[in-house]
Amino acid sequence: MVFVPLYDDNHLKFIPFQYATWTLIAINVAVFIWQQAMGQEALVAFDVSAGVIPAGVLGGAKLPPELALIPPALTLVTYMFLHGDFWHLLGNMLFLWVFGDNVEDSMGSIRFVIFYLLCGVAAGLTHAIANLGSDAPLIGASGATAGVIAAYVMLYPRVRVWVLAFMRIPLRLAAWFVILSWIVLQIIFVAMGANDGTAWWAHLGGFGAGLVLIPIFKRAEQPLFGAGRPDQQPG
Repeated sequence: MVFVPLYDDNHLKFIPFQYATWTLIAINVAVFIWQQAMGQEALVAFDVSAGVIPAGVLGGAKLPPELALIPPALTLVTYMFLHGDFWHLLGNMLFLWVFGDNVEDSMGSIRFVIFYLLCGVAAGLTHAIANLGSDAPLIGASGATAGVIAAYVMLYPRVRVWVLAFMRIPLRLAAWFVILSWIVLQIIFVAMGANDGTAWWAHLGGFGAGLVLIPIFKRAEQPLFGAGRPDQQPG
């Protein structure tokens, strides 16, 4: 990851507090703590049961009865609340914390939760289509947070974001530059056919869903591309 977001200079305009964003973060953290309390065998079984398995979602493949706890269609929601390890969780929640509050502000808390879940579902389906026949479970909130990232760059492209460049150097950069760098990296890895266990197609699917959905979900009075925001300076 080239840039790790830390903080943005972007105050809330419509809502007093980002209740939905913090609730989503709290749920993800609580589920992760619950996962860690399981034994290793139970944890793996749970990830298989609640993760998105392309062969099951689109191919009709059946899990063993003891693992078929959740209907395949429902795993398109449950998978986004599971994480493989602490760093997986931290990375996703950091992006959600930095960018989620302002996207929530742009549409309201309830609509934001719906938006977030739809982006996650789109990400899971994109991953399943790109990996037809795979029986490996997809878990993680990265697809849903990719949708939030897409919405943010559509709404506030020139807001300055504090980032760590290459995990070492603090910089204050325009959001469009940070997010463009992120999406270009995803495209490069997909084009290279990278097989490092990261769901690159899910990231692209969630990002695409965010681009499509933000004009529909945002408030009528919330402009796109930072129009009418005197606090946004060109980057």
